[in-house]
Amino acid sequence: MSLQLYRVQHNEETRYAALNEKTFFFVDPTNPAGALNPDRTAPVSECKILTPTIPSKIICVGLNYRDHAAERNKPIPAEPLLFLKPPSALLAPDESIVLPRAAARVDPEGELAIVIGEVASKLASPEDAPRHIFGYSCFNDVTARDLQDKDVQYTRAKGFDTFAPYGPCVAIGIDPSDLEISTRVNGHVRQKSRTSQLIFHPHYLVWYISNIMRLLPGDVIATGTPSGIAPVSSGDSIEIEIESIGILRNRVL
Repeated sequence: MSLQLYRVQHNEETRYAALNEKTFFFVDPTNPAGALNPDRTAPVSECKILTPTIPSKIICVGLNYRDHAAERNKPIPAEPLLFLKPPSALLAPDESIVLPRAAARVDPEGELAIVIGEVASKLASPEDAPRHIFGYSCFNDVTARDLQDKDVQYTRAKGFDTFAPYGPCVAIGIDPSDLEISTRVNGHVRQKSRTSQLIFHPHYLVWYISNIMRLLPGDVIATGTPSGIAPVSSGDSIEIEIESIGILRNRVL
């Protein structure tokens, strides 16, 4: 059974909740599928949706869709191409992406995010990965494209404050193998694909990365973006939608 788990702020307290129409039901994150208590609720209008977790690290995978590698004129990687985004770049749903003065072009990149649930270190095979995965979410790997092309590595282009929108929830119990993913800017579709087009499957990525670094509960792996990258401007509205998860919305300042 699938479940969408939110992390919200209500009356200055941070809680986990399941959404039922316009009401959040507060739940125990260690047993999110438990019975909903009608005495532990709040209207959506009284809650602020936060990032689903606070990761110790955000690991991103580059060029993980063949069509994106082609549009960037890059070869298909033989192994996952990894880089890190700082947790200080995290941005909650409905908050604003700030365009840095240092960048001439900023692109959104819609991605499926893997959310780690149990410590994963030196896993023996990709088949061991599912029990270490809490669920899946939407992620926007915002990128200063001109700086990415200029710099040798991606830290500056990917690491600005607000460049890691994440949410709105963690979808638990879903199969990530063939989900529709799309990115819309001001309602117009920029990117559209399916996770079946990923070069490296989410389970493979968890196994591979666990043999490089210890993955901790709440950590995020952003699995890569499909083709269709293009710049955004101040005032634009961005939506990342993934089947069975939801829509991550942010505006651009």
